[in-house]
Amino acid sequence: MIKSLAVYCGANPGHNPEFIKLAQRFGQELADHQISLVYGGGQYGMMGAVANSVLDHGGQVHGVITQELYDRGTSLDRLSDLQIVPKMDIRKDKMMNLADGLIALPGGLGTLEEVSEAFSWTAIGDNAKPVALFNFNGYYNPLKSMLGKMQVAGFAERDFVESIGFIATFNELLDFMDNYQAPAVRTYR
Repeated sequence: MIKSLAVYCGANPGHNPEFIKLAQRFGQELADHQISLVYGGGQYGMMGAVANSVLDHGGQVHGVITQELYDRGTSLDRLSDLQIVPKMDIRKDKMMNLADGLIALPGGLGTLEEVSEAFSWTAIGDNAKPVALFNFNGYYNPLKSMLGKMQVAGFAERDFVESIGFIATFNELLDFMDNYQAPAVRTYR
């Protein structure tokens, strides 16, 4: 059972107000299900909306931010648990270690990089935790298509592609996370 979830998402709000509403609903669901949020420690955009919503609904939030971003004043001040780390690679590793599962809400290049690292670590056997994408209004459909092309071309094994959850509701996320089985570690011939 998932007790903590690392959430990757945009430090910007996006152009559609529905993105922030999604982040707020997601944060409330985390708090309502007593699932702690692990996230990048920021106060802005989707990140801030998720964290503030969890806190507003009585949930627990663990922020992990780089020194550089902290020095720029991007951290959320109301966090009781904010870890400041020297570099982004340490931040990503710490977030993964603190969480029982990982999910990407809509976001940009940083979100894509973080969740892609989580999938690739699954493929080499360094991550046995579930990884999912919240496919809000088909946001991640192009990525799903690209992963399918990688599989057809022989660059990604079916088990790894199928181990990535593309989910559309919070209940679907819980079901995916609670029933997840990591694929066998890749072997090379």
